[in-house]
Amino acid sequence: MRVLVTGGVGFVGTNLIKRLLKDGHEVVSIDNYSTGFKENEQEGCEYHNFNLQHIYDFDSYMENPDVVFHLAALARIQPSIKNPTIAIQNNFDSTLNVLEWARKNNTPVVFAGSSSFHHGLWGSPYAWSKHAGEQLCRLYSNVYDLSTIICRFYNVYGPHQLEEGTYATVLGIFEKQYREGKPLTVTGDGQQRRDFTHIEDIVDGLIKCMEAMHGAVDMRYAGEIFELGRGVNFSIKEIAEMFGTEIEYIPKRPGEYDVTLCDYSKANETLDYNPVKNIDEYIKEVIG
Repeated sequence: MRVLVTGGVGFVGTNLIKRLLKDGHEVVSIDNYSTGFKENEQEGCEYHNFNLQHIYDFDSYMENPDVVFHLAALARIQPSIKNPTIAIQNNFDSTLNVLEWARKNNTPVVFAGSSSFHHGLWGSPYAWSKHAGEQLCRLYSNVYDLSTIICRFYNVYGPHQLEEGTYATVLGIFEKQYREGKPLTVTGDGQQRRDFTHIEDIVDGLIKCMEAMHGAVDMRYAGEIFELGRGVNFSIKEIAEMFGTEIEYIPKRPGEYDVTLCDYSKANETLDYNPVKNIDEYIKEVIG
């Protein structure tokens, strides 16, 4: 298939493109490289540096793709609280522009949603902006009959995750601190629980969505929502203890929620989504 990926040099995008290329698909990436890296570029994929907030006819990048994976976004809660205008404008405008182009080409769209939906849409600008993207997908499906799927991710970890900076993942931070012999910094009392999902399981779910949109599953996709997670959660303290090193507690941050736990039964029943990667086994490999 011909596949367009936004956010293709980011964490999820890089791993998705690797899988798409391995499966023999033709892939084009659009990314502004704000949180992704040039070293994430994969041989065989065509890359374009472009800000999706700008209205543009993406036909010059790839004509008539079979699907668009819209992964590009400014992620994480804390940066959005510090810079709400940037987070909201970026995430909303980019999604609107992608959907408008997809409407003109009648191209199915798989949108990267967020599990933050379940923890208060008004808890952070990030949560609101991702939900707004979901609503745009449903709008374009209902008004323009555009096929869209929303995938809500749960605390993704694995190769190419960000390890430093405001957009770093928890596991990325812990891994870097462990390698450098530093204490692992745990916010609050560390009892907040998260459903950590390996990137390979997330990519598998995304691929199954693409295949479903092209006949693997007989249904109409009008803002259909699939939760993609592992279905098991651990406290942050438990995760830190798995590294077997010193822990340092730091103040709790605003906007954080207490528990995430994915119910992926719908994705399992509809798409045959079956996550298999376990975080304790992953950490054992990291620490050797």
